[in-house]
Amino acid sequence: MKNKIIFVACDTSDLKKTKTIIKNTKSNKVKIIPKFGLQFFYSKQGRRFLENYKNDFWLDLKINDIPQTALSALDSIKDLKKCKYITVHANGGLKMLKAIKKKSKKINKNLKILGVTILTSLNNKSVKEIGYTKTVKQLVLKQAKLIKKSGCDGIVCSAQEALNVRKKYNKFLIITPGIRLPGDKLNDQSRIMTPKDAFQNKVSGIVIGRSLTKGNIKNNTKKLLDHLDQ
Repeated sequence: MKNKIIFVACDTSDLKKTKTIIKNTKSNKVKIIPKFGLQFFYSKQGRRFLENYKNDFWLDLKINDIPQTALSALDSIKDLKKCKYITVHANGGLKMLKAIKKKSKKINKNLKILGVTILTSLNNKSVKEIGYTKTVKQLVLKQAKLIKKSGCDGIVCSAQEALNVRKKYNKFLIITPGIRLPGDKLNDQSRIMTPKDAFQNKVSGIVIGRSLTKGNIKNNTKKLLDHLDQ
């Protein structure tokens, strides 16, 4: 289990709640890293907390803009020294992805750039409504090719597409959100999978939120570890 990476989604602007999540998901069996999204980062206390946080974390901003604006956004967080992962969206295009990766080397040599593909809340019907003519699986593979070409360190996609991505890009870092423990509700997710099944699909790491953070966090973490040990 030591080679598995688990990211816990701290999807709250409540600093006390965030600290509780971090404290109660610590484990000696597996590496659990907090992931902070827009809700936490945009809060005044959240931004200040990350300035002084002493351990690795993932900043899930899904940067998606014209290259210069994207670079300025990256430059504005260069003080967050323990940020190890940051997300950019494939929709920003090859030029933006390349620019972000190049800039990241100057900001923090340990920073890994993850390219986000089709969100796990979307399905084939959803992407058709947006205007895409390809299926989710086709789009993810196309975006994976773009992300790989840009030099980014890895990809964020659902576990349902991960195996196809792994077949094409054997050494790519593949992180999958949309993870639920057996029996948990879908909530706003469409393309989900259990942690064990996701790792069997050869993902590098998983993102798990409400299955850990709703209710008794310590018990939920134990349930996750027991599930992975089965």
